[in-house]
Amino acid sequence: MGKSTNRLGTRYGWTIRNKLEKIERKQKELYLCPECNKRSVKRTAVGIWECIKCHVKMAGKAYEL
Repeated sequence: MGKSTNRLGTRYGWTIRNKLEKIERKQKELYLCPECNKRSVKRTAVGIWECIKCHVKMAGKAYEL
């Protein structure tokens, strides 16, 4: 169990906490920007991604670009 799911304690079962940890790891990861080709795209909201370097906003999936 990772740091992101420690807030849940022993609730909800191991399988659900493990799936949640994988999803949260994907959404907090930095992705490659199609404009400036740098790994600097971060999730700002559900389905909205923004590059930290060139400030280009784009639409994508909810948890990964």
